[in-house]
Amino acid sequence: MPTGRPVEITRAELSATELRRAAARSREADAARRMLALALVLEGRSRREAAESCGMDRQTLRDWVIRYNAEGLPGLSDRVPPGPSCRLSPEQMAELAQIVERGPDLTVDQVVRWRRVDLRRVIAARWGVEFHERTVGKLLHRLGFARLSVRPKHPKSDGRAGGVGKKSFAALAHEALPEHARNRAIEVWFADEARVGQQGTLTRIWARRGTRPRAPRDCRYAWAYLFGAVCPERGVGAGLVMPYADTQAMSAHLAEISAAVAPGAHAVLVLDGAGWHASAALVVPDNITLLPLPSHSPELNPVENVWQYLRQNWLSLQVWQDYSAIVEACCQAWNRFLAQPEVVRSVTTRAWAKVDA
Repeated sequence: MPTGRPVEITRAELSATELRRAAARSREADAARRMLALALVLEGRSRREAAESCGMDRQTLRDWVIRYNAEGLPGLSDRVPPGPSCRLSPEQMAELAQIVERGPDLTVDQVVRWRRVDLRRVIAARWGVEFHERTVGKLLHRLGFARLSVRPKHPKSDGRAGGVGKKSFAALAHEALPEHARNRAIEVWFADEARVGQQGTLTRIWARRGTRPRAPRDCRYAWAYLFGAVCPERGVGAGLVMPYADTQAMSAHLAEISAAVAPGAHAVLVLDGAGWHASAALVVPDNITLLPLPSHSPELNPVENVWQYLRQNWLSLQVWQDYSAIVEACCQAWNRFLAQPEVVRSVTTRAWAKVDA
């Protein structure tokens, strides 16, 4: 095999010792091997000895010397081949993204959710391009899609109502404020209730592919209600565990929230339209103003995400023997959550929920 003329190492910024150090730090085994070969050359070893010591022939070493002279250390790394170009144009990819976001039409597509095999059929019908199902999955990942769990949507939910609530939140809050709160600092709070009981909650866990992991779940029906409220800006909250969700329990929760509001401030408490939230018998403290959410729009309340966080981390995969055990578990979970103010802010902050004093 011809070896060509020897090529000298012309780059002088790294010595043999520095090349060895770079090889020790490198996460690429092949690149480290090439650095060590060049280090041997700089130390005066013959080209044959340097090449054979690092598992290559002299011609290969010569090629890497040329790359190193031209590009430095980055030139010693393997270059990832570009692979085949996508057979869909950028315009077709954008249209595919719109198709996925719009979802299937049951009468036309005969499915209620997109699967890769369905999108494979759509792509072939629209653009005459045949893909394997795995390739369709790669296209979806490239477009920023992933398989996500959906959340419930009320049949009467109006998506426009949520948008209106977000856009006009500050105006609605100011309109709801009583006269004595006009010149105070305003805090935005969110409140909701969750039922926690022996029926329990199952959640996702890590398990080997192809298995169906098992987890304990009770069949009894004792439960408690966790009343929770948070102020995202301050990263604080107020909670109570009650046996019932009614007006009396809600009044007690409002008193707890009132005590947690900063001194001299006034709280705008955002909550849904449950009957005990709007009861005429509800006792509302002077430093709290209730602001109902738009009808059938629970997704606007970030406390929904708090319940998900608590269940995923502490209130699932357990069996509680009685009501007292449920209360204890709820209290521990809520206190652990409030002990992490940054997590409280991360889970509950909404950019649209701002009110200027």
